[in-house]
Amino acid sequence: MGNKGTKEHENLSCEVLIVGAGGSGLAASIAAAEKGARTIIVEKRHGTGGDTALAGGLFAAESPALKRLKNDSNADELIKRSLSYAHCKTDPRIVATFIRRSGDTTLWLEEMGVRCFEIAEYFPTQGPRIMHLPEGMGAGLVKVLLRRSEELGVRLLRDTAVRNIITAKNGAIKGVIAAAKVKEITIASKCVIVAAGGYAGNKELLEKYYPFYTEDLHLVGLPHMGDGLLMAIEAGGATEGLGTLLLRGPYFRGSSEIVTIATEPNTVWVNRRGERYVDEGMGFNWPEAANALNRQPGRISYTLLDEKMKQGFVNEGPLKGYRNPPLVGLARLEKQLQLDADKGTVKISNSWEGIAQWMGAESKVLKDTVNEYNLSCDRGYDELLLKQRRFLEPLRTPPYYALKCCQGFLGTIGGIKINHRMEALNSQDKPIPGLYAVGAGTGGWESDTYCLELSGSAFGFAINSGRIAGENAVRYING
Repeated sequence: MGNKGTKEHENLSCEVLIVGAGGSGLAASIAAAEKGARTIIVEKRHGTGGDTALAGGLFAAESPALKRLKNDSNADELIKRSLSYAHCKTDPRIVATFIRRSGDTTLWLEEMGVRCFEIAEYFPTQGPRIMHLPEGMGAGLVKVLLRRSEELGVRLLRDTAVRNIITAKNGAIKGVIAAAKVKEITIASKCVIVAAGGYAGNKELLEKYYPFYTEDLHLVGLPHMGDGLLMAIEAGGATEGLGTLLLRGPYFRGSSEIVTIATEPNTVWVNRRGERYVDEGMGFNWPEAANALNRQPGRISYTLLDEKMKQGFVNEGPLKGYRNPPLVGLARLEKQLQLDADKGTVKISNSWEGIAQWMGAESKVLKDTVNEYNLSCDRGYDELLLKQRRFLEPLRTPPYYALKCCQGFLGTIGGIKINHRMEALNSQDKPIPGLYAVGAGTGGWESDTYCLELSGSAFGFAINSGRIAGENAVRYING
């Protein structure tokens, strides 16, 4: 035992060292171990899975499941669609490598025991369907990856944080220094794969990189602190895509029932001035709806509904039932609305004047907005924002409800600059020998707005980038 106040020290060695046991890190460990590399994963938390454990659908093109369904998910067409959506702001080699590899990766997962119970459409008329729903969703897939990693003899160090990446004078990777509760560990390794997620929990980095930051910005995902990003920069890594968030707005902070109805397409969304600002049918495309919210005062939005609409939610479920099944808890909606009204995040009033006063908007502006909207419902045409006719439902039955929403986000996208082999690059765009980076903490694969046309691409990129990095790491070790 060491002296009181000092930590024990342990020296370990491996061929591939992975920082983070999320979906991308576990996939990397399996790919490396299957090629015969001695592999260690260092995980800061006790649990595994990271953001992947919270994920739903997995993107894949030309997968075995899609081929069995005779689904025309042409990889080349999806590559072009991705690049077009990003206005060519992404790296075409990274995008093409990811999408072309994605189908084979689902076969790789099937061989481990992963089963997809459905190939889903995320929004109506989406085609081709490319979002694979694994049994148990992301958490179920993580269990399979963890089991396979253990079968291959990968060593997992839980509750252990990597502090520094060790480099040689020529910049090549030599290993890492990590810290557990009672000891410090030096792990010698020729190769390090950074799979530590983004920086969603680091207020300082969010304020520095995200131009629309406010104190109301609400994190829905895990609070990653940017450890991997900062270590990669210290090791000479360049950055790309900093300041991109996987936005989830407008977002209501409260019960799941109210979170659901806050973005229902038949509700009405207004800003602090009491003016509509986007077609509410955009509720399914939350990254683009969030872009519209970023243009509003304080990035605050209010969802309006009336008693008739509320009763419809209670009795019939959400209109978005084509995508999400009706919530069992909707019968509790009235109670939840009152509880949130007591907390100050919901206003219930028999008049629009009362709603406007609570919002801090001019009464006339809000009343004019509602009257104009109701007339649009009567004539079946929304001249202002071109909302679909089927979602036009007037607000005329008091009491009226207003739900205060903020900008939500699931995590950050971008950070460490990589190439299509998942090698971390330096400021001259040269690979840092032995350093790789994967998952959401990397840049170049997604633009400044997350592309829901390729539904499940964050989940898909995590698994595919991990697999690609693990394989390339072994090639690097073998010369």
